Amino acid sequence: MLTLRRSEERGPTRIGWLDSKHSFSFGSYRDPRHTGFRNLLVINEDRVTPGAGFGRHGHSDMEIISYVLEGALGHKDSIGTNGVIRPGEIQRMSAGTGIEHSEMNASAEEPVHFLQIWIKPGERGIAPGYEQVAMPPVAGPAQLDLIAGPEGGEGAVTLYADARVYRAIIQPGGSLEVPIPAGRHAWVQVARGDAVANRQPVANGDGLAISDEPSLSLTGGTASAELLVFDLA
Repeated sequence: MLTLRRSEERGPTRIGWLDSKHSFSFGSYRDPRHTGFRNLLVINEDRVTPGAGFGRHGHSDMEIISYVLEGALGHKDSIGTNGVIRPGEIQRMSAGTGIEHSEMNASAEEPVHFLQIWIKPGERGIAPGYEQVAMPPVAGPAQLDLIAGPEGGEGAVTLYADARVYRAIIQPGGSLEVPIPAGRHAWVQVARGDAVANRQPVANGDGLAISDEPSLSLTGGTASAELLVFDLA
């Protein structure tokens, strides 16, 4: 079963320094039809003006991933982390028993464009933590890389949840086949470009929920595509 969430159907938040689109209910945007998919609770596509951002605030019991598409995202938190996330890197913050952090545009001149993702952890009350790594280099017409999961590994952050996140890069003419184990579900989020997922055309900003399908078939569209593929319980 495929359920398409078109980019233009997402909930908006637009204030002076922030242009955000929410795939699921978040903040003041509430839609009882879209409150998450399995243990994937938030996908926000955020654009933040130079020098602005989310000031210090707190979270608990959540796995939070930042995926930067353009620009530079500055991160500071109450466990001592102070760094900058750029395209080609993946960041995970485990809120656990409680953490305070800020996410600010690290540039005074250029906007930052990123995806913020929240996944429900497999266990409550873990120690807060932070991890940031460089993802594998991109090469070839079609590439699938694990970038977050319980096992971590080279080019991937460790995720304290029953979920895995893959980055898929597909050029026109390229294709990928991703098995979906029995009882598992998948979500595809198009970060940019366009592709075809299990015969369903998807484009920039679209999300696709997949259940009761043995695999995910991805083929390239008219332009290079960058997608996130979530393997969910």
